[in-house]
Amino acid sequence: MGKKIVIIGGVAGGATAAARLRRLDENAEITVLERTGYVSYANCGLPYYVGGVIEDKSELTLQSPASFKKRFDVDVRVLSEVTSIDRAGKTVSVKNLADGSEYTLEYDKLILSPGAKAMVPDTPGVHSNRILKLRTVEDALEMRRRVVEEKPERVVVVGGGFIGLEAAENLMEAGVPVTMLQRSEQVLPPLDWDMACELHAEMRAKGLDLRFKHAIESYEETENGVRVHVVGKESIDCSFVVLAVGVVPESELAAAAGLELGPKGSIMVDSHMRTSDPDIYAVGDAVPVVDPITGKLKLTALAGPANKQGRIAADNICGIPSEYNGTLGSTVIKVFGLTAACTGLNEKSAKAAGIKYERIVGYWGNHAGYYPGAQNMLVKVLFDTETGKILGAQIVGPAGVDKRIDVFATAIRAGMTGADLAELELSYAPPYGSAKDPVNMCGFMIENIMGGLVKQYHWDQVAGLPRDGSVTILDVRNPGEYERGHIDGAINIPLDGMRAHLDELDRSKPIYVNCFSGMRSYVACRILSGNGFDVYNLSGGWRFYDLTMRGKADNDHYPCGERK
Repeated sequence: MGKKIVIIGGVAGGATAAARLRRLDENAEITVLERTGYVSYANCGLPYYVGGVIEDKSELTLQSPASFKKRFDVDVRVLSEVTSIDRAGKTVSVKNLADGSEYTLEYDKLILSPGAKAMVPDTPGVHSNRILKLRTVEDALEMRRRVVEEKPERVVVVGGGFIGLEAAENLMEAGVPVTMLQRSEQVLPPLDWDMACELHAEMRAKGLDLRFKHAIESYEETENGVRVHVVGKESIDCSFVVLAVGVVPESELAAAAGLELGPKGSIMVDSHMRTSDPDIYAVGDAVPVVDPITGKLKLTALAGPANKQGRIAADNICGIPSEYNGTLGSTVIKVFGLTAACTGLNEKSAKAAGIKYERIVGYWGNHAGYYPGAQNMLVKVLFDTETGKILGAQIVGPAGVDKRIDVFATAIRAGMTGADLAELELSYAPPYGSAKDPVNMCGFMIENIMGGLVKQYHWDQVAGLPRDGSVTILDVRNPGEYERGHIDGAINIPLDGMRAHLDELDRSKPIYVNCFSGMRSYVACRILSGNGFDVYNLSGGWRFYDLTMRGKADNDHYPCGERK
C-alpha cells in the first residue's frame, strides 16, 4: 500500500487536495473526514438556494462520498468529526456523529482544511434557534425551509459583508422584506466608502431597509419571532435573524495539537502549505496568506485561493515543490442590478501599509456607446506615485465589471504600470467593448498624471477649497446641467466656446475644474494649462462628487432606514 493521507475537511481546499492527490499517486490511501453531511458543495451558491434562484438542492452538491469513491477511489466519511490530533503517534481521533462511535485513524501525511466558522458575538440571546447563519448546506436548507413554510413578514440581516449582502438580496427576491443592520457606515468593507455609496443607493432603491451605525444590544424571542434590540435606537421585530458579521479561522484542532498559530488564531503555513509540523499541511480559510503587494499576512476567505492551496499541498506531498505566492483578494459580487468587484489594495489597506498612492476615478461604458444598451460602470484605480504600478482597482456597475477586474488583477500580478495598461491590446467589437477600453482609459489617465499633464483634486477635498475668492471653482458643463446642481461657489463657463472667455478668469488664482464625469473638464484643463493657468481636474467629476454627498446625506438623514 502507498502512504496514508488523511484530510480533515472537504469543500474547496480538502476536496481539491483529495482529487489532486489521486491524480498524482494511484497507490495512496486517501481518507477525507467531513463533520457536516456534505463533502464537496457550492458554498458560494447557498444564498441563491435560499432565494429560490437555484431550485434543486442537489445542484449544490459537487461531489458525494459515492462519486468520490467511484471516480477517485477516495474514502470520504461525512458526519465524521475529528476530536484530536496525536502528532507523536500520527493518528487522529474521530467521532461518528451518526451513531456516536469513536475510533482512531493513522496517517503519514495530514491535511487540515477546517475552513472558517461564522463569527458569533457574545450578545445576549444570540443562541436562539431563530438566529441563523449561512455557512453550510444544512444552514441553507433550514433558511429556505423557513422562507417557504413560515413566509416571514420581515428578516433582519446583521452584517453587510458578502454573505450578508447575498442573503439580503436573495431573501428579497423570495418576497421577504429585509432590514440590514451594519455597525459601520458602509457595506462590503473591501470597497472604499465612496465606491460603496453606489451600492447603498441601489439597495435602498430596491426597497432594502439599510441602517448604519447600528450595534446590537441583545436578541429577545417573541411569540412569532425575534425582537432585535439596538444600542441607542429603536428595536426591530422580525421573523428571524441572519447573523453575518464575519468569519474566524476554525483552528481549535491545530491549537490543541500545538501547531504554530498566526493572525486571529489562523494556522501558520509556509509557501508549500506546510505547518510547523512537516507532516501536517493546512489549506483554505483557516490559513493566513501573504499580500503580494505589501508582503504582510492577512486572512482572506475565498474559494479560489483554497482550491489552489489544496492543489499545492497535494503536489508537495507527492514530491512536486509547488509554492503558493499569496492572495490579492480578487472578488466580485452581484448586488441587485449592480456588480461590485475589487482586487489588490483599497485606500484603507494602502494607508495601513504606509504606501504612497494616488487614485483615479472615472465612468466608462461596458461597450461602445453607439451600440444599444451601453451602461456606465464606476472605476477607481490606485497606483504607486513613484513607479506608476497598479496597486488596486474597484469597479461598480450594471455590466462589464467582471471582465475588467480580471484584467486589473492580472496587471497587478504582473507588476504592470499605468503606461502598460495604456498599451494593452484588448478585444473589441461594439457589443462587447470600446476601441479604447476602460482599462486603457485608466492607463491614459495615470500616464497623464505621472507625466504632469494634469493635476487632480478629489471629492473629499472639495469642502476644503477656500470660498474667499483666492481660488476659482469652474464648472464646464452646459448651463442646464449646472442649474440642476453644482459645487457651492462654482462659476459656469461651458467647455465649448471656453477659449472666448479666458479673459474672464484670473491667471493668478488656481482653478479647480469639474464637469459631469471628468472628461470634458480634462479637455478644459488642457486648454487652460496651455494658456498659462494653474488648473486641477475633479476626479470622477460632479457625478462622483454628488454620489458621495448624497451618500453622506442619506446616512445622516435616514439613520434608522426611514424613507420618505
